[in-house]
Amino acid sequence: MEDLNIRITGRAGRITFTRPKALNALSHPMALAIHAALDQWRDDPAVALVIIDAEGDRAFCAGGDIAAVYHAGRAGDHAEGREFFRDEYRMNAAIADYPKPIVAFMQGFVMGGGVGVGGHAGHRVVGDTTRIAMPESGIGLIPDVGGTWLLAHAPGRIGEYLALTGARMGPGDTIHARFADSYLPESEWPALIARLEETGDATLIQGLTPPESPLATRDLSHFGGADLPAIIAATEAAGDDESLQALRRNSPLSMAAGLAMVRAARQDGRMQDSLAREYRFTYRATAESDFLEGVRAQIIDKDRQPRWQAPATPEAVAAMLAPLGDHELTWKDSA
Repeated sequence: MEDLNIRITGRAGRITFTRPKALNALSHPMALAIHAALDQWRDDPAVALVIIDAEGDRAFCAGGDIAAVYHAGRAGDHAEGREFFRDEYRMNAAIADYPKPIVAFMQGFVMGGGVGVGGHAGHRVVGDTTRIAMPESGIGLIPDVGGTWLLAHAPGRIGEYLALTGARMGPGDTIHARFADSYLPESEWPALIARLEETGDATLIQGLTPPESPLATRDLSHFGGADLPAIIAATEAAGDDESLQALRRNSPLSMAAGLAMVRAARQDGRMQDSLAREYRFTYRATAESDFLEGVRAQIIDKDRQPRWQAPATPEAVAAMLAPLGDHELTWKDSA
């Protein structure tokens, strides 16, 4: 398809994002095409491993292409978003559970939907330009695409910090936070990809010592509060003004729900449990949350002045995360 180059080269199945002018944003058809390629290669003996990379130096994938979801939601059509998130999450699960090695080379911006593609690969390579984030609370959503699972497994209170603030991580932080595995200067990626294509041997991936991680030495204990108001108060007391700006800027409901979901994900036995919980929020997002207003302010009108309306009470969070009955996310198509 136009936005992806899907092919077999040597012993590798290759998936390359090819819309760099759009920062390789992930659309619904792209999510379906990635999943279909993985299904096709799963039992193909000619494919020993899968390589996912992207054209351009600005972004591996800067997020989901949600303009269609926004416009449909504004028109009262909530099925568009529900179908996109459902199919995207099933693709995310297919990557996480894939029986063959998947290697993701993630340069530039890797956000939201990009984390859902690269962050669940078995071998995640980052370079000097890599900037990974889950900034969904800034658009009235929650860290999805399995993001709550990844955040839940970051050391200490890094998961809460990243979920609530949407802060960006450089290469050292991504490895410390367990969002990536190997650091390698991007100038060395083409030669490694060529060797992987030739051999199909993922053990050839040998990363170098990554840059230092500022997060590794940062005191984030103020993100251990019992709830969002407690965290905001502790952040004020700690004098963490940078985080405080984000906490005052992002959607209160999204932050309260994201906090609950990251902490719940620490008890999940597999990523699908976290994805199913995320889907409960995103299923309702266009109808019952601040999502449409957040997208309007950040992406459509770009006035950066969202007018948040949704309450952030425990009752509101519980309502957004309540079971969906017959609409619960299932996995019969993700394996």
